[in-house]
Amino acid sequence: MSSLADTNVHSDLDSAPLLLPAKVLRSDAEALQAARELAEVARSQAARRDQQRKLPWAEIEQFTRSGLGSISIPRAYGGAQVSFVTIAEVFRIISAADPALGQIPQNQFGILQLLKGTASERQKDLLFKSVLDGWRIGNAGPERGSKHTLELKARITREGDHYVLSGQKFYSTGALFAHWVAVKALNDEGRQVMAFVRRGTPGLRIVDDWSGFGQRTTASGTVLLDRVQVDAELVIDNWRQNEVPNIQGAASQLIQAAIDAGIAEAAVADAIAFVREKSRPWIDAKVERASDDLYVIADIGRLQLELHAAQALLSKAARTLDEVNAAPVDAASAARASIAVAEAKVLTTEIALQASEKLFELAGSRATLAEFNLDRHWRNARVHTLHDPVRWKYHAVGAYHLNGTLPARHSWI
Repeated sequence: MSSLADTNVHSDLDSAPLLLPAKVLRSDAEALQAARELAEVARSQAARRDQQRKLPWAEIEQFTRSGLGSISIPRAYGGAQVSFVTIAEVFRIISAADPALGQIPQNQFGILQLLKGTASERQKDLLFKSVLDGWRIGNAGPERGSKHTLELKARITREGDHYVLSGQKFYSTGALFAHWVAVKALNDEGRQVMAFVRRGTPGLRIVDDWSGFGQRTTASGTVLLDRVQVDAELVIDNWRQNEVPNIQGAASQLIQAAIDAGIAEAAVADAIAFVREKSRPWIDAKVERASDDLYVIADIGRLQLELHAAQALLSKAARTLDEVNAAPVDAASAARASIAVAEAKVLTTEIALQASEKLFELAGSRATLAEFNLDRHWRNARVHTLHDPVRWKYHAVGAYHLNGTLPARHSWI
């Protein structure tokens, strides 16, 4: 595994990662404890990994071995089926230590949620069991050069008892670390499906070419597919999710909001620590310590209040998802969940960006030195929050409360 961890930016990774035995967690409490233990390990070298663009192989493997990858799998299939409150908290805890570790498995959780509503029983048995056994799922959905994010050029065609898949993907977060690569493509009828491709399958290539200035160690680069053969039982009709009300988008967005909340929490914590330990007071403050500067105190107070507000809305959104998920989902309850998560996503986005920028004003010039790498918080926040624009969240929330307009049904709301 060390050879993978030391891979250069533009190398191809065609072989499957090492498959390690995974623990199966049984409760929300166990999941939270596993998240805290991972965060404790990951935090110490997070800044260095970012500076060196060293992929977090050891940390991702701990995530898997600890059993965190399967906590959302239903109990009927052997999983812990933890609450959405716990899922949000797990991702917030991990992302406060290293948001790359939050983003890499995010798509796995979104895909597992998708399978609950669209996969056959045979498909669920197979794929859920594989994750319980330690398999990781990576994303190969988005493409570059299309009109919008839902437009796909990748195609999958039936040939006898199997399918053949071709296309090129980007923003493929998690694929490099994965045993399954979940690929979105259009079938012969022009409908979107999701094909599960085993790593090492001929024609599948993963290129570690992600060069974003933030979330640098997520390996969110290119996936190439050249006539890749896919078993028929591994093709999911995910177009079906748009035919009935569901919480797929809200569940996915909840984790995105939790990642941003974690980034904000880390930025505020580092601002406080730097002001206390390293910053000098401004000459006109006439105080001995920067932490006694009245303006600094007020700004730290403001950041903490806004962080707490974002965390509160995140928790409220997760509780709303749990309430909606406890009963048959209809259009009204699905919309309620999406709007609750959208409200949280707005505040977590804004505090992540604000806190990571305000850090430097409060900490002073020394905080900009490369040895501290504090700019990673802003870089991570700026890149991750571009996943889906909050300006459209404001619109969705306003239209819902003012005119009773239900939000769109997709993975970004």
